[in-house]
Amino acid sequence: MVELARKDHQEQEGRRPSLVDEAYAALKEAIRNTAFPPGYQGSEQEIAVRLGMSRTPVHEAIIRLQEDGLVRVLAKRGVLICPLAPEDIREIYEVLIAIEAMAAELLAALPEPERIAASDELEAANAEMDAALAQDDLRRWADADDRFHRLLVERCGNGRLRRVAQTVTDQAHRARMLTLKLRSRPSGAAASHRRILAAIRAGDVAQAQLEARAHRVGARDELVPLIKDIGLRHM
Repeated sequence: MVELARKDHQEQEGRRPSLVDEAYAALKEAIRNTAFPPGYQGSEQEIAVRLGMSRTPVHEAIIRLQEDGLVRVLAKRGVLICPLAPEDIREIYEVLIAIEAMAAELLAALPEPERIAASDELEAANAEMDAALAQDDLRRWADADDRFHRLLVERCGNGRLRRVAQTVTDQAHRARMLTLKLRSRPSGAAASHRRILAAIRAGDVAQAQLEARAHRVGARDELVPLIKDIGLRHM
């Protein structure tokens, strides 16, 4: 996943990656997958050592990640990986509901060749989810699920929508990883994705918007009460 993050960032910037780009991609992926868990606090040097990188590019990467809302630099106390409260999760999902419903609508409205190409990519991610779940590999399932949702936004043709989605998608993935073993088996997610896909392939704009919205509403309504029920104030 780190390599994928690096590749995506390079494509977006249209240039070769710098050491700062690589540090940013590596640290972001470590945060997303909770190698650096919420609430972790350490010095820049400690983080650089754990990433196997030099301190200077890690310092610049941390500044960028603070702008993304993933870390906070504490004066003379190092770097804090920002925790998420249940209310944060609710807000994140409400933003995702709006963004992904619009992205699905835009995808369904694309010319057929673009729409079908995007649908094929989405279907491949969904197939990976099915395969991972069949093997009880929840981490692999979560990565494939994340890939599906990223593609949904990235292929819709609206660059601004993609940029707005980036931070909340990262935060949603982190919540997903932290609750993987607490939630019920995610057997219905791929079926919900297939309904989104069917509407996009058919060019049914209204149905694509409806299915994408319903999917994220369902995830919100499962996850937020779960976090509250088990008493997690921060994650």
